Amino acid sequence: MKESSLTLYKELFVRYPQLKKCYPQLLNTFNSLITCFQSGGKLLICGNGGSAADAAHIVGELMKSFLLPRQIDKAFRKKLLKTDPGHGAQIADRLQGALPAIALTQENALLSAFANDVSPELVFAQQVYGYGCERDTLFCISTSGNSQNIFNAAVVGKAKGLCTIALTGEKPSRLSALCDITVSVPETEPYKVQELHLPIYHCLCAVLEQEFFGT
Repeated sequence: MKESSLTLYKELFVRYPQLKKCYPQLLNTFNSLITCFQSGGKLLICGNGGSAADAAHIVGELMKSFLLPRQIDKAFRKKLLKTDPGHGAQIADRLQGALPAIALTQENALLSAFANDVSPELVFAQQVYGYGCERDTLFCISTSGNSQNIFNAAVVGKAKGLCTIALTGEKPSRLSALCDITVSVPETEPYKVQELHLPIYHCLCAVLEQEFFGT
């Protein structure tokens, strides 16, 4: 981990000292995501309700600039200029480096069709099956850790060889028993759990950005 990344990481525990118990799990999560993106993998994210909004939020921080400018690589810039000499430079100047992430909560037509035609408990599992590859990571957000549709997605993810990460509350759960890594924040009330999930994933996004696009 870069020194600048480590500074961002440690800052989380200064601002939220109650999260110090999550230090090793978050470090494992960070290292796993570094490996995922370095190997050309992508991040699949699922959650219900407020956690669905968190999934979309994470994608927004990873797929574009969060705290740092993200210039595209020089080789791709050259390809743009060759493909469109007139506008390639303008496109290259405005595109931003991205860490590939997909929120499985956003495909409204697919979600409603699969829930109606097949099973609402498998709406995320179907997407993991369709999108997931061994080098990918599945990030499961559930305040209880027991949401059936999230658990089913994790089952399919593990069966397909994805790394599975759970972000949950304090109580042991089905997800924490199944997933490769579990970050359990020290709260049990759903809204309080969600309040601690946000600084965690903001920190992860900031540290990942620093690693891939920082100096």
